[in-house]
Amino acid sequence: MMETKLTRIAELAKKDKNMAFTSLAHLLNVNNLKQCHYELPSEKARGTKGISKEGYGDNLNENVDDLVKRLKNNAYRPVPVRRTYIDKPGSRKKRPLGIPDHEDKIVQRAIGKILNAIYENDFLESSFGFRPNRNCHDALKILNVYIEKRPTNFVVDADIKGFFDNVDHDWMMKFRNHRIKDPNLLRIIRRFLKGGYMEEGKYFDTDKGTPQGGIISPILANVYLHYVLDLWFEKRVKKQCKGHAYIVRYADDFVCCFQYEDEAKAFYSALIKRLAKFGLEIAEDKTSIISFGRNAGNGGSGKPSTFDFLGFTHYCSKSRTGNFRVKRKTSRKKMKAKLANQKEWLKANRNRDIQEIMARLDRSLKGYYNYYCITDNTLAVEEFLYRVKQLLFKWMNRRSQRKSFSWDKFNLFLRKYPLPKPKMKVNIYELRNEISYIL
Repeated sequence: MMETKLTRIAELAKKDKNMAFTSLAHLLNVNNLKQCHYELPSEKARGTKGISKEGYGDNLNENVDDLVKRLKNNAYRPVPVRRTYIDKPGSRKKRPLGIPDHEDKIVQRAIGKILNAIYENDFLESSFGFRPNRNCHDALKILNVYIEKRPTNFVVDADIKGFFDNVDHDWMMKFRNHRIKDPNLLRIIRRFLKGGYMEEGKYFDTDKGTPQGGIISPILANVYLHYVLDLWFEKRVKKQCKGHAYIVRYADDFVCCFQYEDEAKAFYSALIKRLAKFGLEIAEDKTSIISFGRNAGNGGSGKPSTFDFLGFTHYCSKSRTGNFRVKRKTSRKKMKAKLANQKEWLKANRNRDIQEIMARLDRSLKGYYNYYCITDNTLAVEEFLYRVKQLLFKWMNRRSQRKSFSWDKFNLFLRKYPLPKPKMKVNIYELRNEISYIL
């Protein structure tokens, strides 16, 4: 039932780009919220109240009835999220992560569906993050076309400093008002933004930022950057450029391609001012303008620079026939972080049943291959597999006081419990129909 209404909303949003929806909160009803409850994954980290999906489901009818009553009476208030910290890949720094209560996840999922139905028709083709039928590989494929097949000579590799922690709430709500005029739904969204968080038993207000870790966070971020960055680049930056200019964005990570250096520099200066207007700033140590493309290095500057995007280091190279090619390999920072995770898990779990250890490694490697096994990256993935084998050899030898394996015996062991071998999963030159039409 909810899907039918969302389809109708999407049709109206597509038909009239200026249409503002005035009645949406009624979709947060008993049946739809129950459906969202069932759709949420089980055995996930618990929020401040410590209630699991299973625990909430024990009295689902009563809980959802009470939730709907509070939503209708304007009495619903999200529980402050439980803040924890996770490792930041390639760094000793920690990244804050908010874990919402299960009931708040239900509401967020329902609101996220509504927002996606409206805004998916507004988002530009340059945006790839957290959107249906679009993924990181699609973004890499389009970027590859812009660099190889278009007159790209310079790349602006940009990074927004602490984006999710610095989103301005007032601007966020102004952007929402373009499409949503339902005061009840807007009130709930604002309460999520202002919900605060708990850390070590203390409550902290949130006067800026999105609830990172929440289901609603990706769509909120996409809407914010749609207005702040995507539309601005499309309507203002590109029209002021005499040469070609392109942007590829995945969430808050984006790369811009330019034909002329002076226009790349002008964009960089304008970008700083543009972000500042909306409470954001560039991470200057992670942002640069580099010569990149088929003409890179021709001016006597030597070997072309490289840049990282979505876990891959992009570099200029040639095909077997001598033609210009962009190639990609796993970012050293990402590989190091993944290997560190493998090391910590093996160290902590080395005394588990060997079949359980090998099954976990099998799943982990297959997931890694699904992402990193793309065109030109086979050698880097094979290196990763070799390093994992070294870690496995080391920690299996520390299951007891005596050394369990020589390298020869370890290889015999791997014949009994073979690790999956990498095979190319993604052809970077193979564009899906819904992506290729924009070119």
